[in-house]
Amino acid sequence: MSVTLSVNLDHIATLREARKIREPDPVAAAVIAELAGADGIAVRLREDRRHVQERDVRLLRQTVTSHLDLQIAPTAELIAFAVQVLPDVVTLVPESGFGDAGLDVAGHQDAVAKAVESLRNHDIAVALLVDADTRQIKAARKVGAQIVQLRANAYANAFEMGENEDYRKELTLIQDHAALAQNYDLQLAAGGSLNYRNVGPIAAIPEMREIHVGHAVVGRAALVGLDRAVREMKALLG
Repeated sequence: MSVTLSVNLDHIATLREARKIREPDPVAAAVIAELAGADGIAVRLREDRRHVQERDVRLLRQTVTSHLDLQIAPTAELIAFAVQVLPDVVTLVPESGFGDAGLDVAGHQDAVAKAVESLRNHDIAVALLVDADTRQIKAARKVGAQIVQLRANAYANAFEMGENEDYRKELTLIQDHAALAQNYDLQLAAGGSLNYRNVGPIAAIPEMREIHVGHAVVGRAALVGLDRAVREMKALLG
């Protein structure tokens, strides 16, 4: 089974919000990305609405023809919004952001289970952004999630230092937890600091089903255009 590409468009909204104007529009970017071959569109709606706005999500729900992944913290307000909009997938993430740590499912099992149940009762698939940690993978299964998205940030940082011990350690960590996720009947995705240089080994993991890339694609798009940036990333996934 081939690995699919979900393009995160948060940084399109970040550019727009820098001037508090209408452009660039994440909805227009989503159309271009899908035409270029993206298999899904992802956006992060934060509690402080610092970049993506509720309007964006509502319009994306009407526009996206592949699948829409709404990434939110498991708060009552954001879960209620997701139930109103009905994206194809909700990825539950920590409000602190992608760079710090994954969602602590094991430490907040009851609260996460309640959020998962609310979403699945409305036929929304649920993914959890987690670190490559056995406790978190086991907890993801217990709370009823269908997908785990493994954070690849530490792998990406190690990659920049060359094929050293840290790089091999981080890649092996993801590989091992990919196999564990499959053993627990969880679909597997990966994201976090993946780019055109480092995505290959992650996409080559046999259990991998979806790759999430945001900053690298938007950054490349500033130089060559979004259409070409998406096509180039898609080609790397084979």
